[in-house]
Amino acid sequence: MEFVARLGSGPVRITSEVIAGVDGVAGAVVLSTCNRFEVYCDVAPGADPESARKRVLAVISTCSGVSPAELGRALRCLSGTAMAEHLFAVGAGLDSAVVGEREIAGQLRRSLASAQDAKAASSPLVRLFQAASRTAREVGSLTSLGEAGRSMVSVALDLTLSTLGRKDLSGLSVVVIGTGAYAGSTLALLAARACPAVSVFSWSGRAEAFASARGATALYSEDLPDAIRGADVVIGCSGRGPRLSSRDFRSFRRDTAGPLAVVDLALSRDFQRDVGELPGLDLITLEHVLLASPPEQTAVVRQARELVRLAAARFEEERQARLLDPAIVALRDHMQSVLAGEVARVKNQHGCTATAEAVEFALRRVVRQLLHVPTTRARELAAGGRHEEYTAALEALFGLQVQPGANEPSANEPGANEPGASETRSRQGCPERKCQEATGPEASLPAAS
Repeated sequence: MEFVARLGSGPVRITSEVIAGVDGVAGAVVLSTCNRFEVYCDVAPGADPESARKRVLAVISTCSGVSPAELGRALRCLSGTAMAEHLFAVGAGLDSAVVGEREIAGQLRRSLASAQDAKAASSPLVRLFQAASRTAREVGSLTSLGEAGRSMVSVALDLTLSTLGRKDLSGLSVVVIGTGAYAGSTLALLAARACPAVSVFSWSGRAEAFASARGATALYSEDLPDAIRGADVVIGCSGRGPRLSSRDFRSFRRDTAGPLAVVDLALSRDFQRDVGELPGLDLITLEHVLLASPPEQTAVVRQARELVRLAAARFEEERQARLLDPAIVALRDHMQSVLAGEVARVKNQHGCTATAEAVEFALRRVVRQLLHVPTTRARELAAGGRHEEYTAALEALFGLQVQPGANEPSANEPGANEPGASETRSRQGCPERKCQEATGPEASLPAAS
């Protein structure tokens, strides 16, 4: 967890836009959550994947301040079906600390939306992430995985109740620090568990709008000491402000004898570790949550993994088939051009007569029939990875010059759909910071395991 936090604490925030600007990368999506860091890259046509990977790792090193050698040991690279299967498993909650949790599906959607807003997501990556979201919904509807609604937050609250010797949250006063997506999930779960008194504090001053939209009370800097003094639970979900220390809590809790549970859900930590040494105060960290995460039923997990495996195989077949789309389009354009020439010749000879119309109809029908077998054969060869054979045949027989990716849809359209992407991943979370231009020497990194 400490290493994961280091990736997000460097001088430059690692964003999809920063990675997409790397030479040889056509698009990128960064998936950064409380306990993972993954970079999905679409390698540009004609670029060498290994060289592009090294450049991406060099930029991550420059942004985070983590040495290239250390990154090479911590990160691993996936591609093809293995990469798709991993992302689909992540979206379905199979790779989470709390197996089956639903929060990751929303984080996945937000990561794609952020990359699209920055115009960093290529069409193949959009299709990949959309397929991952569909697979997550399929796993959710066809299995009982995660139906109990467990999540990192729910496990943390269960630990809190156990620490306080309580069965529920009724009558407890809770202070939440942070206004991000994780804080939103925390407030939603507190409301679902009928916690009546929830206050929100934000170091950035955004508590009022955030709290009012969720039925909570906003706190300002001058309100925080009194709020913590009267609280039963303090939950940190920010990781962006100063860390509260044991000294702060001694000041906040003076003349207060009741127990206090402090829950630190921020990867970069909202509270210093010495807080847990104070009498009457229990500190619950992400490490405690991970250790307390309950196992899922093995049979359910197996069923979900099989659905993920089949979805990844389907995705790869469709991706391979799409690689020959430019060749199919080129062949159709060629045939249509020949047809147009013949139709024009017939019309010049016969004029706009019934005979000319009949000949045109017959020619168009013949072209459709002639194209059926080559089109079907293209899909079959693509599924077997024999793209070059098909393209070479078109060039030899018809003299066609096929341009790879010539008919690829616009890179950041929401309706676009799947890829030849690769992924560099580690577990992590990145605090929000202003994005800067990433520059730095290109490091030669050891191959990822």
